[in-house]
Amino acid sequence: MRSDVVTKSVRGALPKLLLPEAFAIEVTASDADIDAFNHVNNAVYLKWMNDCAAAHSAAVGLPAEACVTLDRGMAVRETKLLYQHPARLGDEVIIANWVTQNDGRLRASRAFQILRRSDDTTLLLGASNYACIALSTGRPVRMPDIFRDQYRVDQHVERQLLADADLRSRLLF
Repeated sequence: MRSDVVTKSVRGALPKLLLPEAFAIEVTASDADIDAFNHVNNAVYLKWMNDCAAAHSAAVGLPAEACVTLDRGMAVRETKLLYQHPARLGDEVIIANWVTQNDGRLRASRAFQILRRSDDTTLLLGASNYACIALSTGRPVRMPDIFRDQYRVDQHVERQLLADADLRSRLLF
């Protein structure tokens, strides 16, 4: 059984979000997500982050089909995960993400925060760095203008990251 994924924007709706202007999805941890230690397996968090990034891309007009048509995609180069608390069967979790960097040429980054809905506890902080590639070759290429425009860093996010060195160190490489 797959996690139930519901896409929704949470702009400012959750007081425990580390940054403003989040895009988020909500997931309920299912039997398939639970490992032998009776909590959500570490790899599932990474899948949830990918699902959130894909839903965010689709929401800004760049679903997978559009990327295939453009022969361009943002490929993960590296990911940093900081697990803080476990999720358990039946937990409703919010996976929030923000574009935190975009050089407009080749590279972009996202930060992630996963929270348990029942108590607003942060379960995980993460960050992924991406490179734009030609899907047909897998080689790095300059990102199309639509990627630069749709994956832009929100000014409120940028301001908060500049002002908070501790937060910046947890959410950026």
